[in-house]
Amino acid sequence: MLKISDLRMREVINIVDGRRLGEIKDIELDLERGRIKSIILPGTGSFFRFFGRNEDIVVPWDRIKKLGIDVILVEMHNFTDPKHEDKNC
Repeated sequence: MLKISDLRMREVINIVDGRRLGEIKDIELDLERGRIKSIILPGTGSFFRFFGRNEDIVVPWDRIKKLGIDVILVEMHNFTDPKHEDKNC
């Protein structure tokens, strides 16, 4: 059995581009079906809330491809994060 507290300690990685998206901040539940709908990761700048904050990153449960021992692999094709964009492209 997997505990939510176990999920929160795992790093989330996007398998599309290999980017680290962060650790789980929250989980959205479907109480009627008793299932997890999505995981929520802190958006960029959430550590320094005084300097502004982007929206949280919501990863639908069906985008999770693998739950590893210490990482969670997700497939997010349309994910764009300004702090990770390469300005040389």
